[in-house]
Amino acid sequence: MGVRLRRERPAPAAGRRPAGGAAARCTGAPRPRHRHHGRARDVAGASRHGADAASQGSGQGDAVAEERDRHAGLDELAPRPQARPPLRAASGSVSLVTSPLFTIVTPVYDTPLDVLAETVDSVRAQRFREWEWILVDDRSPDPAIVPALERHSAADDRIRVIRRDANGGIVAASNDAVAAATGTFIALLDHDDLLTPDALAVMAAAIAQNPDDVDYLYSDEDKVLPDGAFGHAFLKPDWSPERFRHQMYTSHLSVLRTSLVREVGGFRAGFDGSQDWDLVLRVTERARRIHHVPRVLYHWRMIAGSTSMDAGAKPYALEAGARAVAGQFERLGIDATIQHRPDLGVYEVTRAPDLTTSTSIIIPTRGTAGRAWGSLRTYVVDAVRSVRERTAHVDLEFVVVYDDPSTPQHVLDELSALPGVDLVLVPFDKPFNFSEKCNVGALHARGDVLIFLNDDVEAASDEVIGQLIAPLSEPDVGITGAKLLFENGRIQHAGVEYGSLNSAKGSIRHSMYRALPSAAKGPDLHMNRETSALTGACIAMRADVFHDAGGFTEQLPINFNDIDLCLKVRRNGLRLVWLCRTVLWHFESISRSTTVHKYEVELMVKRWGPYASRREKFFTRNRLA
Repeated sequence: MGVRLRRERPAPAAGRRPAGGAAARCTGAPRPRHRHHGRARDVAGASRHGADAASQGSGQGDAVAEERDRHAGLDELAPRPQARPPLRAASGSVSLVTSPLFTIVTPVYDTPLDVLAETVDSVRAQRFREWEWILVDDRSPDPAIVPALERHSAADDRIRVIRRDANGGIVAASNDAVAAATGTFIALLDHDDLLTPDALAVMAAAIAQNPDDVDYLYSDEDKVLPDGAFGHAFLKPDWSPERFRHQMYTSHLSVLRTSLVREVGGFRAGFDGSQDWDLVLRVTERARRIHHVPRVLYHWRMIAGSTSMDAGAKPYALEAGARAVAGQFERLGIDATIQHRPDLGVYEVTRAPDLTTSTSIIIPTRGTAGRAWGSLRTYVVDAVRSVRERTAHVDLEFVVVYDDPSTPQHVLDELSALPGVDLVLVPFDKPFNFSEKCNVGALHARGDVLIFLNDDVEAASDEVIGQLIAPLSEPDVGITGAKLLFENGRIQHAGVEYGSLNSAKGSIRHSMYRALPSAAKGPDLHMNRETSALTGACIAMRADVFHDAGGFTEQLPINFNDIDLCLKVRRNGLRLVWLCRTVLWHFESISRSTTVHKYEVELMVKRWGPYASRREKFFTRNRLA
């Protein structure tokens, strides 16, 4: 398919300076119990502030203000709660004169009375007091349940009890509570779990930051161990819709705007065991703002026979989870399949590959040769050959930007002789600048999608191009990146962190997963997910996204140019998605230590903030074993 020789054109301007960010803006997923008891636990993986903040009674305003300030330090929030009228209960009635901020929703079914009492104590101990609690008894066989619920209601008129005449399951019982809710937000609480004393105060402080448009909030969580201690904390990433299709990771504590829950139809019949996942999938499709509170606010009780101890304990919930995610794909017009991977504890999503979108692969090179697996190779030739052989894409060009005159002529001849390759050769005769070479290549590319590829890679998975670019059909996906492996099969790239994990000093690197075995069982390595940044060794993006971001910043000729590009795309409101089953070999030495210059670090910190002290937003803060 002929070779085209293109002379260099001027490179685009360097990237613009960023603006600050906040909670995720949305443009645009269980756990079962008996017939229903308990909110849907996360059966898919490792898991588990509307209105103004209130002032009621002694210390209410102080509690919200204190939680506001503490939370601001965690996640750059500075909520400014405004006063609300104090709540008053009418004599002999559970109704409130003014609507509460939160309605806590809890279906109840044969809860052990001592466990139920602990749950009640955890709610009544809330420092934030503007709540109501609706407990729906789903026809519990134990005759002691209803009297116990009524005693708790009599002790606190914010507690309301609904008695169902017939057992209807968790969906029916939950919908009864939603229908009766008067709060601006609904908080989901299982009948045997515990809230931390500050749970609602922290959520109120977060809501106060964006009271008019935050529609869904979730917190970190841990578990109540069999001995009563708290442990197994799950420290979650910020809102990650791609991850959410693989794992119901938001789980507890979930807080949803009541009006939106009703707008999407509440909980749906047929999704018992994964009803929360199905609801949150539908809510987040319409939510204006989603906020993660990076703090443990919920204790999930481990009970033998439940999904808190065994994700496979309720097989029907796993099947319902798959249908919930498939339903979202259908609503969004995404051609994809989903199946549960019990060996990994997550769901596996497979999109139909995109084989027709006009795509240009841009490869900077100087024609270097080296050894891989004991054999001598010319890296760029084998990179182009392997990619062409591992894709059936019908509209694909390779734009090779080569150093002139240092690239050997035989390398260019070998590239030109590759069968089935639509090749564009672009000479570059300036001092080395990776960013500028990529920008020049982009100006010579005709594709609607641009893929930037190092010359020392080799395609390892089937249909590597079709799978890499398929998620770009979603308008809020800005960049996709592949899983890269060292020559010895260990992981070179599974996303780049920008910030601090577990209070450790922050970094800009691949250190979270670098050099782990490719078959490591950690769920993060086996699901597509959002990341803070992706390596420029293999990234794909729509051409308009690249140009809107200003291309690669040429003041960063060697290091951090890919991270900077990713952060510019994120600043423009788009997601970065790492793809776990799109795999390439990267023949970079596992022991390679790149020299980083002081000016590069200073530029990144000046532009994007001090990574050493800021919170990394997209990696789970649970190191893989």
